[in-house]
Amino acid sequence: MEHVDLHIEALDWAKITENMHEKGYAIVPKFLSEKQCATWVDLYDKPTGYRKTVIMERYRFGLGEYKYFDYPLPEMLQTLRERIYPKLAPIANAWMKVLKIDKHFPKTLQELQALCHDHGQLKPTPLILRYGKGGFNTLHQDLYGDIYFPIQAAFLLSEPNKDFTGGEFVLTQQTPRAQSKAIVVPLKKGDMLLFTTQFRPIKGTRGYYRATMKHGVSELHKGQRHTLGVIFHDAAS
Repeated sequence: MEHVDLHIEALDWAKITENMHEKGYAIVPKFLSEKQCATWVDLYDKPTGYRKTVIMERYRFGLGEYKYFDYPLPEMLQTLRERIYPKLAPIANAWMKVLKIDKHFPKTLQELQALCHDHGQLKPTPLILRYGKGGFNTLHQDLYGDIYFPIQAAFLLSEPNKDFTGGEFVLTQQTPRAQSKAIVVPLKKGDMLLFTTQFRPIKGTRGYYRATMKHGVSELHKGQRHTLGVIFHDAAS
């Protein structure tokens, strides 16, 4: 696979930061090439390189299947984690500051991993997901332990309305003392989506308040949908 270092550096991180602050998510169109998407999809059925397979229906997580990668991660996946994290850490720290949360995230992924390992979180969390007709993912948050980074990434590997129909990425935002807001995020094949893991700050009349957010995938009508998920903290189990 091609290296993505220069691609990551060349992104408009000022605009991405602005979108993250305003909406809690940001879309980077066509981040992965057709070839890269195909390579990841082909990797799904390989018998090695994974630490765990989850049948979502067994746990009432939805209908579909996903696999957690094992260490050492594929080279491109490791690069994505290492190079994107430092761009997101300042955003996460700004959120902690305005919400007056006594937490500061380190500058590098290696330092975040060390913090996870100190708390018994040793297992990798990047994963690849596959849904078929009728598949869906219930609203959830990917926390995995006491130490968690508040932003994560997803890469759509299939083309909507060609490889599958339905299957929209959905975010919900819970504002205190109000009904939840549903947000359907329009994604195309190869897009990278950066989004909040648990909450985001919103500026109100009396300063910033914390809005809880969850994410999921709506029901597929037909076809197959593959997604690569990059979570930056490690898991306890």
